Amino acid sequence: MLLWTLLLCFSLSVLGQLEESQSEDEIDLDLTDFNLDIETKPHIQELSIKTTIISRYAFTAVYCAMINRHTAATEGVFQFHIPADAYVSNFTMIIGGRVYQSEVRPKQKRVKHENEPEVEVFRMAANIPGRNRAVFLLTYEELLQRRLGRYEHVTSLRPLQLVSRLSLDVTIVDHSPVTDLEVLPLRNGKSNTAELPITTMIKNEKNVCKITFSPNIVQQAKITTNGNLGDFVIRYDVQRDMGIGDIQVLNGHFVHYFAPKDLPVVPKNVVFVIDTSASMLGTKIKQTKDALFTIVRDLRPGDRFNFISFSNRIKVWQPKGLVPVTPLNIRDAKKFIYMLMPTGGTNIDGAIQTGSSLLRDYLQGPDASPNSVSLIIFLTDGRPTVGEIQSTAILGNTRSAVQEKFCIFTIGIGNDVDYRLLERMALDNCGMMRRINEEADASAMLKGFYDEIGTPLLSDIRINYTEDSVQYVTQHLFTNYFNGSEIVIAGKLTNQSAESLHVQVTASNNDKSIVLETNVPLRHRQLETEKTVGSEVAQGLGAAMGSIAEDFVERVWGFLSVKEGLRSRLRSQTSKEREDHIQQATNLSLTYHFLTPLTNMVVEKPEVLADGTTAPAPTVLPAAEEAASPANELPGDPDDKKPQKPDGMLSTDGDPHFVVEFPLSKLTVCFNINGEPGHVLRLVSDHKYSGVTVNGKLIGAPAPPGSHKQQRTYFSSITIVVDRPRRSYIEVTPKKVILDRRDRMVLPCHSTVTVDSGELSVAIVGKSNVTVTVGGNIGFVILLHQYKNPAPYQRDHLGFYIGNSKGLSHNCHGLLGQFLYEEVGLAELPADGEVKPSQVLKVKDRSVPVVKKSRRIYSGTQSVDCWFARNNAAKLIDGQYEDYLMSHMFDTGDWHHGTNRV
Repeated sequence: MLLWTLLLCFSLSVLGQLEESQSEDEIDLDLTDFNLDIETKPHIQELSIKTTIISRYAFTAVYCAMINRHTAATEGVFQFHIPADAYVSNFTMIIGGRVYQSEVRPKQKRVKHENEPEVEVFRMAANIPGRNRAVFLLTYEELLQRRLGRYEHVTSLRPLQLVSRLSLDVTIVDHSPVTDLEVLPLRNGKSNTAELPITTMIKNEKNVCKITFSPNIVQQAKITTNGNLGDFVIRYDVQRDMGIGDIQVLNGHFVHYFAPKDLPVVPKNVVFVIDTSASMLGTKIKQTKDALFTIVRDLRPGDRFNFISFSNRIKVWQPKGLVPVTPLNIRDAKKFIYMLMPTGGTNIDGAIQTGSSLLRDYLQGPDASPNSVSLIIFLTDGRPTVGEIQSTAILGNTRSAVQEKFCIFTIGIGNDVDYRLLERMALDNCGMMRRINEEADASAMLKGFYDEIGTPLLSDIRINYTEDSVQYVTQHLFTNYFNGSEIVIAGKLTNQSAESLHVQVTASNNDKSIVLETNVPLRHRQLETEKTVGSEVAQGLGAAMGSIAEDFVERVWGFLSVKEGLRSRLRSQTSKEREDHIQQATNLSLTYHFLTPLTNMVVEKPEVLADGTTAPAPTVLPAAEEAASPANELPGDPDDKKPQKPDGMLSTDGDPHFVVEFPLSKLTVCFNINGEPGHVLRLVSDHKYSGVTVNGKLIGAPAPPGSHKQQRTYFSSITIVVDRPRRSYIEVTPKKVILDRRDRMVLPCHSTVTVDSGELSVAIVGKSNVTVTVGGNIGFVILLHQYKNPAPYQRDHLGFYIGNSKGLSHNCHGLLGQFLYEEVGLAELPADGEVKPSQVLKVKDRSVPVVKKSRRIYSGTQSVDCWFARNNAAKLIDGQYEDYLMSHMFDTGDWHHGTNRV
């Protein structure tokens, strides 16, 4: 949800900015210079791409403004190439004065695609009214992978037309100093130029680097006149110390980057299995041979190797097994490679079985080094056509042959490959799959892939953390670590207030075992991470991206967890196991608004009227102009900025403190919830009846000096889901309100404004409170607690009050909702010897010990006396606290005792 801040807060000001844009006459002049046909489609007036890479996690925001110069509505098409490993996290259109916001939904049915493209082209077509503009806003995220000692970030610049204003800004912010920064020539197929892209500016200041590329329309035309500029590629690394790696901590999550260096190389046992079927004839086999010649020269003394070629027939270079690296064996291997001749079909299963048998036999023999790394490198350009051709049977046969004794790395060349089979084969057997496109330089890519895995430094890596301090850790067992790569693990802290996190890394290197251990000071590391990304990101990117930085470690965890769930789904051996992984990955995709193979991104299209315009937008008026409408009035005087205390109040505020007034019993009860940062709590659950659900997300803060607590938690966001008469979402944070109905808008909390659509209204009193009214008979008041100069233990947070509950049903539940229609009684337990009489509340059939306390409400302006229930409201609430934990902020599942636990 944080990512929507970047685009949607921005979207409110976009319409005004467009009025200041370059005039149509200026556009005509620019385009006429190049004799282009501007009448056939809308013109891209501006394309702005901004990427911020925070500790190797990249957020990219694309802004594209199009103008339709016709009097009639015309279709505009926005498309953008997304990197293979990235996830789209938001898409918004602003057309005809209306905001059209995307929604990520789970796929109802998984459509099986044999070959899912590596680089997805995100494409959206929409009608643009005559003489009007449209804005398309897209964000995507990716974790950069370290290969050959560098991180590589690629931005596709292919607008397919010359653009009046084109700009690319990349900011790299890292915990460690940035090294080896390099901007490559624009990459466009095989026609690469040797020069740095024109107008490129690089500013490198230790931990922060800024790269800008903004060619004007003349400079673009010198590169290409069709708008296909190519890929803008940045490579860099970061300075790293020897030892256990870089661990960053932020808001209850951590990410661990492990990339040791200067270790002795582990010898490898490698079998190359090469497709020589008829389809490899021509360029493919030539480029494959070129790469293999180079690879053979790079084999190290101590390595063992062999070659297998396969088509209809399977040929083994050295039938007796793997051979050592000697000048004579290298010469004979080159002869074998040179004589490879494409012919016949494709026997994938037979080739894998033969290669596996060779490796198994060698590993069982007397010459095998106990700590060597064993692998098969398998290359094909086609699908199985000879022998076993069923993918499931091939995968089963492969697992049986490999027996978890070595890894299989697969390479597919061209468009006729069963990439799903190759990916499964690699995932099942601790390897990786690499795709080489038809038009790519296969020789260079094949050599590059071998270089990534050709220098093993560690094997059997296990990374452990203090058991009772972490939960939900991503993959932490790894078969191999190769020089120039990086292992990344992310986790969720069970107790954010813990002093330290114990980290242990065990691995094998050549002929010895390695153990690395350290205690990571969590609070110190949290402050370091905040300092590194906070000020620099905020200065360079403004408040919107700054808010994203606040949760970037959690998003790394979410990103890696989704990737892991998808891999586990592919590796599943049973349908139940597969469904469990699918459900987990789907829930995470929805939580982080990721477009993945398990989700769809749905966006409403503009409705074009007969006169060529779009349907009008909903009214947004200042609150003062709406005062005549009772449904829109805030409780109390807006000038006072304090809502009136409703009768029978139910509220949660502060740490969080819950206060419940029972008007029939004339009693006030209070309790605390000691949750963990990141927990989502169900406050109101009435989805089946009134269609209303309210969830709140906790954020952590250190306790003030002298406090008996280790940490405190507050509500950082409140989400109200309304299901009738149509689906609507309201998300409130201390800085913004996101209202998502038929269209989507973002309202800043510093201004006073009301949005009313009849059945639903949202009224903001700037920097004070937000009132949400549903159907005229349900009202919620959310207090905004903001700090101008916060102390280290202060966090902007929210208070939640039920102002009007008439429309909520008698079946309403949740931490607050269950008390709406409840009556309680107070009883006194008699004195026992020297023990004084004690008070208990009678709730349903339960007796709850309570003590008298006083609570401050409404930002401390009022106090109430209440009976306090200890121990996370044990016995006072139905079930236990854990029963009220939700999987994500939009979870509307009904409350059932014991079924909502995370």
